Amino acid sequence: MSRRTLAVVSAGLSQPSSTRLLADQLAGATRDELVRRGAEVELRFVDLREHAHDVVNNLLTGFPPAALREALDTVTGADGLIAVTPIFNASYNGLFKSFFDVLEAESLVDRPVLIGATGGTARHSLSLEHAVRPMFTHLRAVVVPTAVFAAPEDWSGGAADGALRSRIRRAAGELAGEVERRLPSTGPADPFALTTDFLQMLGRDDAPVTPPGRTGERPAPGSARAGSPPG
Repeated sequence: MSRRTLAVVSAGLSQPSSTRLLADQLAGATRDELVRRGAEVELRFVDLREHAHDVVNNLLTGFPPAALREALDTVTGADGLIAVTPIFNASYNGLFKSFFDVLEAESLVDRPVLIGATGGTARHSLSLEHAVRPMFTHLRAVVVPTAVFAAPEDWSGGAADGALRSRIRRAAGELAGEVERRLPSTGPADPFALTTDFLQMLGRDDAPVTPPGRTGERPAPGSARAGSPPG
């Protein structure tokens, strides 16, 4: 049985929050689908309202405090990401955008992502397609086709109504499928890991090219890969 982790980012500002409620429903549905497929799943929640001041400090100083560092590592080290924002002025809120602005470059490349949003009217649902999806596409994440928007009329007594439940299940199945297709995550990337061979630093033409994630690997002496003719 493979072990998978899902990071669940909620940018709701109020408490209780319909944004967090939607994030919980998406996370639960995705976990259930992965379990059905034979995986052991851990959900890791990141409520951005708890890190608002640290996010601003990080933008100003370039260094995340310990609590924010842990939240960033949770996101970059997960097998899949669920990201939900309230819609303000027809787009994601500033806290949501600022959090993803302080992630290390390329830390979400090829990461499966399910996007969701909440708003005061269903007319804001297209914000997911013209604002949220393009942001994650720019980060080179793999965003699943179904995005989930929840307006006030989509909730019935604090639970998702039939149409919203159907969208949640469909999106959860898509995210589970993308997670299942990939090897389990080995955790957040080390920002200080060497990705260049020493000979490359010296500008040597015969320096081996080190593939990403394979730092420190050297070819055998005399091999063709090391620059010597075969045989």
